[in-house]
Order: sequence, then structure tokens, then C-alpha cells
Amino acid sequence: MMVSVKNMAEKPLNREVIFEFQPVGNIMRVTAMDVESMTEITIQCPVSAGEEVFKKNGLMKLEYVLRKKGIIT
Repeated sequence: MMVSVKNMAEKPLNREVIFEFQPVGNIMRVTAMDVESMTEITIQCPVSAGEEVFKKNGLMKLEYVLRKKGIIT
């Protein structure tokens, strides 16, 4: 899935990202992986938050990690 999401700097993050959702009780374990760099993050959200929130929060953390590693600027 190719995603284009505005980040805090208002630049789009145009990278292919794979999402995985795994319910664990009343939380959702969300894994997002950047295909190009094979960088993967995992977050947890309340199940009631919904898929849009899962993806948004996963992308925000993935972007943070990619910036911290110097993969994106």
C-alpha cells in the first residue's frame, strides 16, 4: 500500500508501507513496515479507535523512526 500522509513538516511521506493489525483483548497491536528500508515499528491502540487512527498513529511513529535513523529528511 502506497501512502501519502502529511507529517508535522507538511511534507508528504511517499513510501510503501505494509500494515498488520492484531487484536489482543481490548487493544489492537499495529505493526507498520517501510518496504524500502525494511524498518518496522509496533504500537498499541484501543480497539475502539478504528483503522484510520491505527494507520495514522502507526505512520507517525514510523516516520519518526525513519527520520531518527536518517533514512528520510
